[in-house]
Amino acid sequence: MKSLVIAEKPSVGRDIARVLDCRQGGNGYLEGKDYVVTWALGHLVELADPESYGEQWKEWKMETLPMLPEHLEIQVIKKTGGQYQTVRKQMCRKDVGQIIIATDAGREGELVARWIIQKAGVKKPMKRLWISSVTDKAIRQGFSNLKDAREYHKLYEAAVARAEADWMVGLNATRALTVKHNAQLSCGRVQTPTLAIIAKREEQIRSFKPREYYGLKVKGSGLFWTWKSPQGGSSTFSKEEVEDVLKNATNSTAVVEDVKKKQQKSFAPQLYDLTALQQDANKMFGFSAKQTLDFMQALYERHKVVTYPRTDSRYLTADIVETIPERLRACRSGVYAPICGRLLKTPVKANKSFVDDKKVSDHHAIIPTEQSVNLKDLEYGERRIYELVVSRFLAVLMPPCEYQQTEVTAACQGGKFTLKGRVLQQPGWQEIRNLQKEAGFAAEEESEDGNEMGFEKEEAGIPDFSKGQKILFSEGRIVQGKTKPPVPFTEATLLAAMENPVKYMDSSDKKLRQTLGETGGLGTVATRADIIEKLFHSFMIEKRDKYIHLTSKGKQVLDLAPQGLTSPELTAKWEQELSDIAGGKAKKKDFEAKIRSYTTDIVKDIQASSKTYRHDNLTNKKCPECGKLMLEVNHKNGKMLVCQDRECGYRKIISKITNARCPQCHKKMELVGEGENRRFTCACGYREKLSAFEKRRKESGGGVSKKDVSRYMNKMKQEAKEPVNNAFADALSKIKL
Repeated sequence: MKSLVIAEKPSVGRDIARVLDCRQGGNGYLEGKDYVVTWALGHLVELADPESYGEQWKEWKMETLPMLPEHLEIQVIKKTGGQYQTVRKQMCRKDVGQIIIATDAGREGELVARWIIQKAGVKKPMKRLWISSVTDKAIRQGFSNLKDAREYHKLYEAAVARAEADWMVGLNATRALTVKHNAQLSCGRVQTPTLAIIAKREEQIRSFKPREYYGLKVKGSGLFWTWKSPQGGSSTFSKEEVEDVLKNATNSTAVVEDVKKKQQKSFAPQLYDLTALQQDANKMFGFSAKQTLDFMQALYERHKVVTYPRTDSRYLTADIVETIPERLRACRSGVYAPICGRLLKTPVKANKSFVDDKKVSDHHAIIPTEQSVNLKDLEYGERRIYELVVSRFLAVLMPPCEYQQTEVTAACQGGKFTLKGRVLQQPGWQEIRNLQKEAGFAAEEESEDGNEMGFEKEEAGIPDFSKGQKILFSEGRIVQGKTKPPVPFTEATLLAAMENPVKYMDSSDKKLRQTLGETGGLGTVATRADIIEKLFHSFMIEKRDKYIHLTSKGKQVLDLAPQGLTSPELTAKWEQELSDIAGGKAKKKDFEAKIRSYTTDIVKDIQASSKTYRHDNLTNKKCPECGKLMLEVNHKNGKMLVCQDRECGYRKIISKITNARCPQCHKKMELVGEGENRRFTCACGYREKLSAFEKRRKESGGGVSKKDVSRYMNKMKQEAKEPVNNAFADALSKIKL
């Protein structure tokens, strides 16, 4: 008898098939002596549409809500129905004795396979392959250590509970809002609290009142000393206070009271999980969260040079340590080759800073695999992300950065002053940071919360001082600044807020706050990028420069949505219960009963609401297909016109931010207009026809060919065809108003 292996994606399936010597080609599967390998295309089966339960839910009407079928059914996704039939046929073969689930190792991966098996009605023994990378070595090790699939049944139940809860809450709330306000509105457990987080930051910025603060620098022994306030800081809100200090300190003699010298160590940042990687990629290269995930998927599936990307862990398990030398040999290319060579000459020193079995759940941190790659074979984005992964992997293996920090305190009639200096003794892992700076992509740290005060600065090095030494303070000057408001979210900082949204919770329940922190916050590492993209596509958020802002639609949805759906608390409660289901501490049916009751309540809240929704972005331009007035919306990279009638669905891009740089101010320009009238425009006022731009670039050797422009314009047209709100596009298209 043969074993049927079900992978999540074709590329992974083919890798497994090669290792298992399955070379006989089939339509959607590969076969060998002992194994048949087939694959899904992500999800092949999903929860059934409301319309499939009967006539009562085919039209969107308030009186038919809430939609709460006694049992939620599953259906084959039409788009990938052919592959489902292929998988089903292989499962039903008489010569197949067992099924090996080889989908991604995690809650969603478990759901992908189990729903296919359930829909096919196949009841055969099942095993589970649980691996974190798809190298040949990892696959062989995984197959030599297959698990009984029954060990993961509770994980599957938790996955089903999550999917069904999102179906009931999300679809009912979306239908209720849409019908109530005659507009294309949607809300959900993750996307609506994400909007609320952005709204809270914008409110902090609006209500912020800057305050002047003051400090003092005095010159002594050729160096500038910083005044230390009685409260311990280096500044005060009282100008009179520093004026008095300056008066007393100028031309006075100070006495050194204390000289502190400390040997300090700076350790490398932790290994990457997906969110941390997405944050750095956004800061350094401007990549969106979705772009970074796409690059990672290509590196994982096609090139096989990084481990599983959708991980929330920043640690390795102990069994990985023995593979580190082989991984170092694999990434001996590019600027990090000398560092790899040095690390290979010494034994690996594993410690709790990056190796801890207890801190790894489904998958360990992202690191390079044992497979090497020619960097020239990688696209620009793939190479940048691969180099980030390699650099962080090398950094944790390198010794800490060591330096001597000196702090000198001197006192005079005016008060106390300090001087700080740092002398580098051993660069250690900072060598990686220096290489990144030379390459031009080291991220500058930006204060997210603003409101910082202080003028203290460390000198590169300072001369030796001794206790009791006298210093003449010959001159001084007052320095001043203003407290700064919080900075609007970028994709990097929004990802961080979604991962740790505790400070945006209204509840003071310590257990809930702890759960939200432990379970990874809003969404998962695998879904946050898609959530942000959905908010852009549904025009509830927009981007100005690199910063994210709520649109009028987003603000109104927050006001109209039931209050419980706007807080991260709901996710915390769900994750708490889902974790209990996966761990066998709670029952799925009890969780489902609560969700049904909650769904009924939120529909009643929306029905009873007296609030209204209005379009404030209507234009005087009529839709060429249905004649209704169109809406002007900001999409992620420009502007477009969208028909207000969802059934019509017409949309047209009117401008798009490009990578072409303005020759005057060097900012990215917008491409606007149609046909021969297409032109580049810049915020500084610069204008240039597309034809003139092409000619200028060609003459300067810029190399933008007609083929490049044609490819770019085709991409724009393709984006214009995409649904406005991917999350609910199919459902919303059936609205009958």
